[in-house]
Amino acid sequence: MNSPMDAFARARALIDSAHAADPARADDGRAAELVYAERMEAWVAQLVPDAPPLLRLAARAQHLERWLVPRATFPEGKAGYLAWRKSLYGKQAARARELLLAAGVPPAGADEAATWVSKTDLRKNAGTQALEDAACLVFLENEIGAFARQHAGYPRDKFTDILRKTWRKMSPRAQEFARALDLPSAVAALVHEAVRTMAITGISTPPPSSPP
Repeated sequence: MNSPMDAFARARALIDSAHAADPARADDGRAAELVYAERMEAWVAQLVPDAPPLLRLAARAQHLERWLVPRATFPEGKAGYLAWRKSLYGKQAARARELLLAAGVPPAGADEAATWVSKTDLRKNAGTQALEDAACLVFLENEIGAFARQHAGYPRDKFTDILRKTWRKMSPRAQEFARALDLPSAVAALVHEAVRTMAITGISTPPPSSPP
């Protein structure tokens, strides 16, 4: 009889095979989605040192086959963006569940991982919050520079608002990791400004429940 760890190993291989089909390439020539998956899992391992294999698999599936649903397939503007993002959550969760089941992960585990990937019950579900924390940290550590260049026309207050929203989505533990990041000086100044204005206005982030 196959062990649960065998199923997790097969699931990891299936997830990474799907990532490898991403046509976008990272700086090292590998599929961009695979690099993102590794960063997600690495952050979850730091945020939840005793993270179970299922949570680490869910972290790797955070952007599973996201490239199949380009942003341009939805209308421009905030409403279109939100609809696109909601669609991605559902598709990525369903695909993650499909691959985990194919690998032999029990249905209850596949369902739980899909819940985390779908961002269901953010703040109430510790697994969902761990994935959100990791995604925010990947954005701040690896993606914010490219994002700023892509949106160079944004005014300063819009960048600050984006960072405030990012900060509010993170748990206090993730915020501590974010404070320790070695960010470019311009980005660090924006983060400091965003956090400072949140403190002035009394905006706080309630802690999530205990990790799974």
